[in-house]
Amino acid sequence: MSAILALDTSTPACSVALIQNGAVLEDFRMAPRQHNDLTLPMVDQLLSQAGLTLSQLDAIAFGRGPGSFTGLRISAGVVQGLAYGADLPVVPVSTLAAMALEAHKSTYHDDWLAALDARMGEIYIGGYHIEKQNDFWVAQETFAERVIAPDNLTVIEQAYQGVGSGWLYQERLNEVLPTPAKEVLVDIAPRAACIAELAAYDFAQGRVVTAEQALPVYLRDEITWEKQPARIGKR
Repeated sequence: MSAILALDTSTPACSVALIQNGAVLEDFRMAPRQHNDLTLPMVDQLLSQAGLTLSQLDAIAFGRGPGSFTGLRISAGVVQGLAYGADLPVVPVSTLAAMALEAHKSTYHDDWLAALDARMGEIYIGGYHIEKQNDFWVAQETFAERVIAPDNLTVIEQAYQGVGSGWLYQERLNEVLPTPAKEVLVDIAPRAACIAELAAYDFAQGRVVTAEQALPVYLRDEITWEKQPARIGKR
């Protein structure tokens, strides 16, 4: 089994996780506007707890978005530096898919419509079917990710349960579903532990990118990204 470090700073939560031989260690904190200060110390602490160095990892995963623009830039910059310095591949994972997995574990429903509040009257939204394949967690996208005003959503043919802060528009979302969601978990945020578990499957399938290709997915076309210089050496 692979050893994969994962991190997420896409929301006010800040989390780092490590999956190794199927077991997951995680440090998860609600820490608005502290991601810059906390992320690298959390990485160091978790690796020390596991008795590993960066060079002993197989890959690094991160919540590639959607989410907070600033948070996504922070995580992508950290991952680029760590992966470049240690010559590791990167596994980008959807933050919406990670929320769907977390919700599945809480309730055991398989189909989730994950939504984050995107501000400006819009939400980031995507649908996922959660299942296990050969001991790996898999999130199959069943409703393509997009950013949209809830009032502009048209009929969604599949039934889903709801997860994420975007479900503050629960009344509108239920209007476009064939049946109203029975489970709505508004307070769940993306977690590095779930990103690590989804990344394990993608890594096994060879779905990795280079450090330079580890870019955020904003979903808003007008947002651009400039790669941060790799400035973190091997550990």
